[in-house]
Amino acid sequence: MPDTPPVFRFAPSPNGLLHLGHALSAVLNHDMAKAANGRFLLRIEDIDQTRCRPEFEAAIFEDLAWLGLDWERPVRRQSEHLDAYASALQRLDMLGVIYPSVMTRGEIKAAVADAEAGGQTWPRDPDGSPLYPGRERELPQTERAALTAGGKAYAWRLDMEKAIALLGKDHLSWAESGHGPEDETGTIIADPAAWGDVILSRSDAPSSYHLSVVVDDALQGITHVVRGRDLYHATSVHRLLQRLLDLPEPLYHHHRLILGPDGRKLSKSNQDTGIAAFRAAGRTAEEIRALIG
Repeated sequence: MPDTPPVFRFAPSPNGLLHLGHALSAVLNHDMAKAANGRFLLRIEDIDQTRCRPEFEAAIFEDLAWLGLDWERPVRRQSEHLDAYASALQRLDMLGVIYPSVMTRGEIKAAVADAEAGGQTWPRDPDGSPLYPGRERELPQTERAALTAGGKAYAWRLDMEKAIALLGKDHLSWAESGHGPEDETGTIIADPAAWGDVILSRSDAPSSYHLSVVVDDALQGITHVVRGRDLYHATSVHRLLQRLLDLPEPLYHHHRLILGPDGRKLSKSNQDTGIAAFRAAGRTAEEIRALIG
């Protein structure tokens, strides 16, 4: 029986125009797949229907085709597979590792400010955001049901402590063929606890990035996850969810970021770095490939 070919994917959100950073990630995935005689998939991450728009999706297809990339059809759209994320969330609920939370960003900020004013050092995640206080973790089932039925906005959060405890003494790690922020490569020890009780779903959004990305990668048979270095630390959460949900572990390759003049990673709101803007200015696909290195 022949070996299964490796599977790569590029998964943008249609909430703006693609920029040079997206071009780098898409080209890397496409070219690495071709070099390995593998498959290259395009996935549209459009769960956030308030920001995702059809014209941005059409622009994604146009930009990638102009860059000379080809991908398999049909394209997977997250908005068409909400039942898969609901099923994964239900499984985590059966494991007893999620809980509903109702604290707003303002309430979290106030709680952190009060704690720090009292001399407490509040823990923050790798992105710099304060960890969730977790006031609702130990609520009885009746009070949890009241939270979700009361009409107030809520989110389902991962009880990180319980989730890690469920794995026992097993150490989480991943195989890294790229480079982390400190040039880490090889076998990387995961540290999901650094993220605290991450959001997995909200009452106004059926799945978070963390949950949907691991479900999608598994269902699409993704073997190689090639993405920007800004998602390096998030891999710890993804590995934890993969273990909890009995999903396969892909190989990871985190690549360098293309930074703007201010030294920050590019944003879709910065039109000067948009692929479409370069095309309109008469630049060629070959020049864009040279520009992204």
